[in-house]
Amino acid sequence: MIPWSSRLPLIKPIQAHRLISSPNHRPRYAEAVEHLNIKVTDNNNEVFFKIKKSTKLEKLMNAFCDRQGKAFNTVRFVFEGQRVQPTDTPSALEMADGDTLEVYQEQVGGC
Repeated sequence: MIPWSSRLPLIKPIQAHRLISSPNHRPRYAEAVEHLNIKVTDNNNEVFFKIKKSTKLEKLMNAFCDRQGKAFNTVRFVFEGQRVQPTDTPSALEMADGDTLEVYQEQVGGC
C-alpha cells in the first residue's frame, strides 16, 4: 500500500516577486488604495464616512447635508480649526483615520 502522504499532488512553493523601484522604473505593483474613516459631527448627530484619501471632500459634504436634510450653503465644515473647502482632499489636509470634521451653522454677522 502507498503511504497517504505520497498520494498527494506536489505543490510548488509560490515564488516571491521583488518590487523594482528606481527613478527609471515604475513600481510593478500599484499601491493599495487607502481609505479613511472620517467622523462628521454637528451638535446633534455623528455620521461616519469611508472615503479615499484622494476624494474631494465635496462628495462627503454633500452626502452629510443630504442625510441631515440641510442645505449645503447653510453649513460650514471645519477641520482642526480651519474651514474646509469643497475642493480639499483628506490627503491635502493630512487627515488620518478616525479624524473628525465639525459642522457649524453658517452665520452672517458683524458690525
